[in-house]
Amino acid sequence: MGSGSARLLAVRRDDRDLEVQLALGGFLAGYSGNTRFAYQQDLRRFVEWCSHHDVAMLDVRRTHIELFARWLEHHGAARATVGRRLSTVAGFYRYCVEEELLTHNPAANVRRPRLRHEPTISGLDRNELGAFLVQAGLSNAKDHALACLLALNGLRVSEALDADIEDLGLERGHHTLLVHRKGGKTVLVPLAPRTARTVYLAVGERLGGPIFTTIDERRMNRHQATRMVRRLAKRAGIDKKISPHSLRHSFITAALDAGVPLRDVQEAASHADPRTTMRYDRARQSLDRHATYIVATFIAGASR
Repeated sequence: MGSGSARLLAVRRDDRDLEVQLALGGFLAGYSGNTRFAYQQDLRRFVEWCSHHDVAMLDVRRTHIELFARWLEHHGAARATVGRRLSTVAGFYRYCVEEELLTHNPAANVRRPRLRHEPTISGLDRNELGAFLVQAGLSNAKDHALACLLALNGLRVSEALDADIEDLGLERGHHTLLVHRKGGKTVLVPLAPRTARTVYLAVGERLGGPIFTTIDERRMNRHQATRMVRRLAKRAGIDKKISPHSLRHSFITAALDAGVPLRDVQEAASHADPRTTMRYDRARQSLDRHATYIVATFIAGASR
């Protein structure tokens, strides 16, 4: 872990300070990119809480972690945030047990908040998605290309923004993009003709570097991508508060609505667990298949 990370996760000074620093560094070293950043932020909050309450990291008990969770809730953290931070803390202490710094994991039996299993992110229906892409086409080439990768390929915003010109290719007549997935995996995805055309327009005469850049030629970040998505949504007359992930959500539900087999949608979305894809399927059908339609038809038939 670099010096910046070490300062960020500064722990209470005691005889085991070096052991804790090494454990924090070792745990975070097992991850990369956005995952490591998220875990680092979660651990920073826990380290700060321990320091404020004068609790040594390697003396933590289950009660301390339970109190940390209540503290997060009291300060307005969402259930998902509390659950994720508790999961990170549990993972850190599991690492400490594996490294024989502790004999047991104090977070092993900590209660975590129940979470809704259906996706809560606002997606776009077919007409809204069409209107959004029309506005993207009327905007500049980079906006259009990014919108197509998110909405027509279902890429995560980090996957699209991390893509380089060198990742573009041609495979058996298909325009392709080498996508760097979560967990260090790389997959080759095809680009529909519309998407390929807009991506190459966005690249222009450049031969290397990021596909998506800012005016000063730096790699575009997720905050800039979010502003772009919301700007285009507003132009399309969409009142929902959406994000780049909303377009990925829309891609998944559109694929299911179009009759793409669940297994193929899972692969396209890079869901490691098929149950994740099935949640989108259940959420999309919860209104269409509601029992009220069947009961209304059944009763209407009996009243004739």
